[in-house]
Amino acid sequence: MADLLSLAEAQSRVLERVAALPSEPLSIWEAAGRVLAEDALATVDLPPFPSSAMDGFAVRAADTPGRLPVVARIAAGVPAPRSLAAGEAMEIATGGVVPDGADAVVPVEYVVENDNNVEIAKAAAGDHVRPRGGDVGAGEVVVERGARLGAAQLGALAASGLDTIAVARRPRVAILSTGTELRRPGERLGPGEVYEANGLLLTTSLAASGAQVELLPAVPDDESAHRAALEHGLEADVLVTSGGVSVGPHDLVRRILGELGVEEVFWRVAVKPGKPVAFGVRGTTLVFGLPGNPVSSLVAAELFVRPALLALQGATTPGPVFREGRLGAAVRRSTQRDELVRARTRASDDGIVLEPVTGQESHMIVRAAAAAALVLVPRGEGELAAGERVRYLLLA
Repeated sequence: MADLLSLAEAQSRVLERVAALPSEPLSIWEAAGRVLAEDALATVDLPPFPSSAMDGFAVRAADTPGRLPVVARIAAGVPAPRSLAAGEAMEIATGGVVPDGADAVVPVEYVVENDNNVEIAKAAAGDHVRPRGGDVGAGEVVVERGARLGAAQLGALAASGLDTIAVARRPRVAILSTGTELRRPGERLGPGEVYEANGLLLTTSLAASGAQVELLPAVPDDESAHRAALEHGLEADVLVTSGGVSVGPHDLVRRILGELGVEEVFWRVAVKPGKPVAFGVRGTTLVFGLPGNPVSSLVAAELFVRPALLALQGATTPGPVFREGRLGAAVRRSTQRDELVRARTRASDDGIVLEPVTGQESHMIVRAAAAAALVLVPRGEGELAAGERVRYLLLA
């Protein structure tokens, strides 16, 4: 199969054709899962004042060890009443403002209180004091451009005083399944018909990558129906089709896309499942022709479409990002194609163990439902033995 493109080369050719989408301002309250288009800079020092890391007593370290009078009590959220003079202590709550003059906080459990005085052992300057700007300074980068925003990133943005940020526009994706045999789930099946699953499968996968998805009605193997649906789909940033990209008499997608001005960048990749995947462009629109078998469609989406969607949003690492684990059972290798084997995952003292599921044929979507990962089995002779280190993708 010398005419087949390698997996790495195909992934590279996809990313070469991606042009980042424009940015838009967005409230941080609506930004979960979005990708930063510009570095986000802190509006304040964080913390914005020296604060206590413990409930305790603010002191001058030079006054310890010793017996000190408690001259004030500082709650969180209010300023210190005055500077701390030599030979004094102030009770302070966690998060409270450390008064000028104090350079240490002694935790309450390490002092003895008696008649508004405290007995304190030796303290060192800086103990339990969070310095102003110790986390980040005003004007410094909080989260870098290209980062996908999760809970930790959004928390950092909020704590740094940001309420609006610049994010990449969400890619508009049109998904089209083709085939006269397809019926919507819940309808009665006639002879030779099957339920259409790829539309929902792809919608779920690609929406998780930040896409704004339009699922088009499935079309029969009819040229005019294909042409109308494909013309509409090409108005999106990304068009994803499933079915119709092989060499049978009813495989119309590639020919009609060519007639509609789509430049085919590649067709067929040395990967199993998913060999007949096609990729092309028309203007700035990316076009992916995925195989009709559900597992082939799932694998191709993970390997090619999801990384393209993240790259459109300017993600620093669009992927696919492989992790490392070890095989729980032997797997035979293909001499001609890299293979993505569906597997369950389980934790062990030696890391993640990947147990291949039974039934690896590309139409077996129900068997694939038990899998949490795709194990990359590079082409070659023989087999990979149980216990061997392998690379794997977590399924979206």
